[in-house]
Amino acid sequence: MHIMTTSGLAAPVAHRTLGRTLRAYVALTKPRVLELLLVTTVPVMILAQGGFPSIWLVLATVLGGSMSAGSAAAFNMYLDRDIDAHMQRTVNRPLVTGEVSPRGALIFAWALAVASTVWLWVTTNWLAASLSAAAIFFYVVIYTMLLKRRTEQNIVWGGIAGCFPVLIGWTAVTGSLAWAPLILFALVFLWTPPHYWPLSMKYKEQYDDVDVPMLGATRSGSQVGLQVILYAWATVACSLLLVPVAQMGMVYTVSALVFGGWFIYESHRLYNRAVRGTEPAPMRVFHASITYLTLLFVAIAIDPLLPF
Repeated sequence: MHIMTTSGLAAPVAHRTLGRTLRAYVALTKPRVLELLLVTTVPVMILAQGGFPSIWLVLATVLGGSMSAGSAAAFNMYLDRDIDAHMQRTVNRPLVTGEVSPRGALIFAWALAVASTVWLWVTTNWLAASLSAAAIFFYVVIYTMLLKRRTEQNIVWGGIAGCFPVLIGWTAVTGSLAWAPLILFALVFLWTPPHYWPLSMKYKEQYDDVDVPMLGATRSGSQVGLQVILYAWATVACSLLLVPVAQMGMVYTVSALVFGGWFIYESHRLYNRAVRGTEPAPMRVFHASITYLTLLFVAIAIDPLLPF
């Protein structure tokens, strides 16, 4: 157990076990975010190969990408530990509870950053490694340090960091870039705001308390809902560009239309409920956005393996 001090930060935890310490360091990597990394990286590798790449290449890319994303998350927790201590949804993070020291978290983040870059360079190619390093820089410096506490458009541009896995997956296979991964990069870029803004609506008061200007906390529900609709439509339109560019078949085309239509429906539902003054249920859109992206990328993985 930990004991909270009068300053709101946790006192050092006594009698740490090795297992408990390891779990705390794993928590620094935000494992739930790593799930989305897998969802977007592996299908793009299959699309780039036009079939299954070698298992070794997939494992090497996923491991390197996981270390890279984990590094960015650990840097983020180190830099945001002051506001995490005052938000209900983040008070159990390891740096707040005292399970991990700030110095330990910083060393861990740097170690993962270096290891992921070197690993990808050795096991894939220099381009994938460079893109991985750029993703860390973008998330830590551009989003966390420069944008997050200064502008309500923080997640729009900061979300670019989450778009890099599709480029890394593609370049790990081909060693170069093409229009198809760039379209998928744009798709994830457009998807990120309607995914995250509903979450910021849910935790509006908590973001207000720490003066972080997330759009869901600074604007009315109807204004946020309208922005979610616009980005959802743009996301689905972008997903359809992949059909002619990558010569996608029926599985992907139908999936993009059906799942995209559902995503748009949920976005309109959020807006309509906000306009009527009823509870907008933003977490419904948040979870729907995750399901939408997952199903779409599953279709990307399946489509190249079928003859139609």
